[in-house]
Amino acid sequence: MINLTLFIPDNWPGYPLDLFTFPEHYSGDLDCVYIPHGVIMDRTERLARNIMDDLGDRDIVVLCVLKGGYQFCSDLVERIKVLSCNSSKSLLMRVDFIRLKSYLVNRVVHVPEISVFSHQLTLFLRGFFLTSLIILLDTGKTMKTLLTHVRAFKPNMIRVAGGGLLVKRVPNSSGCLPDYVGFEIPNRFVVGYALDYNEYFRDLNCVISAGGAFWVV
Repeated sequence: MINLTLFIPDNWPGYPLDLFTFPEHYSGDLDCVYIPHGVIMDRTERLARNIMDDLGDRDIVVLCVLKGGYQFCSDLVERIKVLSCNSSKSLLMRVDFIRLKSYLVNRVVHVPEISVFSHQLTLFLRGFFLTSLIILLDTGKTMKTLLTHVRAFKPNMIRVAGGGLLVKRVPNSSGCLPDYVGFEIPNRFVVGYALDYNEYFRDLNCVISAGGAFWVV
């Protein structure tokens, strides 16, 4: 099926911070609430339904990219589980984790490094047990590298849910687009919902546009 994306235009101003609550220690560092938590949850449920329609009654591995993908992965898997218990289709899921390093603390991009945490992951990806694979990506910049790595294990099918719920419209994109996308947003620096700056702001349950103080030259 065709999986539609919720498009957020370039001129979207977000919501004023005083309409929401957030930790006081982040005061002065944030611009606006870009995507509220409730909207994220509704959109995640819709993606779960799309995945059930496309992949129902299969055996899949959900490969979550740490750290930015963990919250989206957790919420998406939970909603797929609920749908599996309340529909004629079901998904037998294994969840495993992979870590990519795509930028340094000063935001200088370099060649991604891939570390696989689970020794069983190799067996799963060889195709002996796997019918379908969903990859939760924390950023689109490393998607091409990761897909090359995963395809070497010859899984029967790959489906990508990214990138930690979001895909940014960026110049000189690699052209690799996820199969399931929550929101397409402008090329703005955002944090929250497990997305971070130097490990801060992952605890925010919504997506927030970060202030200029985070840009390090």
